[in-house]
Amino acid sequence: MKQFAISVPVTELSYDELSPEELELVNTAREASHRAYAPYSKFHVGAAVRLDNGVVVPGSNQENAAFPSGTCAERSACYYAGARYPEAKFEAIAVAARGTDGMELDEPAAPCGACRQALVEYEHLAGHDVPVYMAGATKVYRMPSVASLLPFTFSEF
Repeated sequence: MKQFAISVPVTELSYDELSPEELELVNTAREASHRAYAPYSKFHVGAAVRLDNGVVVPGSNQENAAFPSGTCAERSACYYAGARYPEAKFEAIAVAARGTDGMELDEPAAPCGACRQALVEYEHLAGHDVPVYMAGATKVYRMPSVASLLPFTFSEF
């Protein structure tokens, strides 16, 4: 038997430590959380994808009474980016969430498993690591890549 460990570096940043480009991406995700349609869970999530053409595409979760027919914020943003800008490659993604009380979460929220799998497809298409920014009320976690959130990704690549 062989055992091994997988470790992932996480950088915790204050909002003051973000570059202007990073802050724009994170703030776009935070703003998008206000456009979520979440009457059932009351959990409002926003996402933003920066493309290599400079465009930042926001997305928000959109729920449906026929659960689970809704769409998460991350998939909303990445699918729209892929449909609208099919030649553009992903450069980074940010995620932000507000809890059932309407306030930003203290701890940064991570994408769900389905979103991680969807996003890793776009990371493969980009041909490079796509950093992930997870925003909380006072801090941001920066992950080096989407794949770092999903070890042993399922892929046809």
